[in-house]
Amino acid sequence: MDFLNTFLNLMVPPASLVMLAFAWPALCFINSCEWLYNSLYGEDMEEKVVIITGASSGIGEQIAYEYAKRRANLVLVARRDHRLRGISENASHMGARHVIVIAADVVKEEECRRFVNETINVFGRVDHLVNTASLGHTFYFEEVMDTSVFPHLMDINFWGNVYPTLVTLPYLHESNGRIVVNASVENWLPLPRMSLYSAAKAALLNFYDTLRFELSDDVGITIATHGWVGSEMTRGKFMLEEGAEMQWKEERDVHVTGGPVEDFARLIVAGACRGDAYVKFPNWYDIFLLYRVFVPNVLNWTFRLLISTHGKRRTSLVDTGRPLFLEGTGRPLLEGTPPRKLIVSPTTAFSAQISPHHQ
Repeated sequence: MDFLNTFLNLMVPPASLVMLAFAWPALCFINSCEWLYNSLYGEDMEEKVVIITGASSGIGEQIAYEYAKRRANLVLVARRDHRLRGISENASHMGARHVIVIAADVVKEEECRRFVNETINVFGRVDHLVNTASLGHTFYFEEVMDTSVFPHLMDINFWGNVYPTLVTLPYLHESNGRIVVNASVENWLPLPRMSLYSAAKAALLNFYDTLRFELSDDVGITIATHGWVGSEMTRGKFMLEEGAEMQWKEERDVHVTGGPVEDFARLIVAGACRGDAYVKFPNWYDIFLLYRVFVPNVLNWTFRLLISTHGKRRTSLVDTGRPLFLEGTGRPLLEGTPPRKLIVSPTTAFSAQISPHHQ
């Protein structure tokens, strides 16, 4: 048995790559034909009912606008109902037939049941459930001394998707509807300062990939994965206030490079209406998956090189128990605030993706 495994270890990977190389043109042609057909005969969302969680900002807001352009009925869910009202007005102007706003916490099962029941009472059906609630972080794991943030990260990124899915599934079965999931390339690509976020996204991906088989063709699932995508953080809009997204004060004005969130939202909605199983933005990130499987050391060396070339480690010191000081003043950066002060709204934060030159 050991000899057989040794032989297969040596032969299967290169043989598979050779077979894939020869089959690649045919697979691309088939995928192109399928994409064209589904684009021409995709799902018409006019008068359909779409629930969007985490809709008060970032990717959730932009997805709401994309569905509005397709004249769908929208149910916008987040904790910041005052923010949702403005988005509701914008969506109505863009073409949404009807829009209702529901303030709810997606990490609580009873609140998920409440907003789903309200949706059924108003519209009588659910066609798409779009889970966009997400919360990122930018700290090194070993520097954390206050672990109170850990449950928030896992709750929002995992249970904040699972609970809405659980309570909505009976109605999605009736409409042969679709679940749309906001994932991230970090679910398989290890990036520094995102350990807990990556773990939660990996759990989320495996959950929905497994659920896809359980549901067969009754309910579709579209998993959208993104790399570095511009969000509210990239535009300097994060603020420490009640009901806002989690963001450390010393990082709230950091401008991050990334792809426009509007483009990603457009791809997600178009892919969901085509019935795509996966939507990726951008596609070239897939090459790193081959590196991780076949030459993981190359990937590890690359990340180590990126980190080492930036010299001194820069990280969020909030929640690490270390004091923060304004450069050249000696005054604490968070005046009147304990160094571990954290304000969290477990709904809508689009994950803070930091590009390498900000690491």
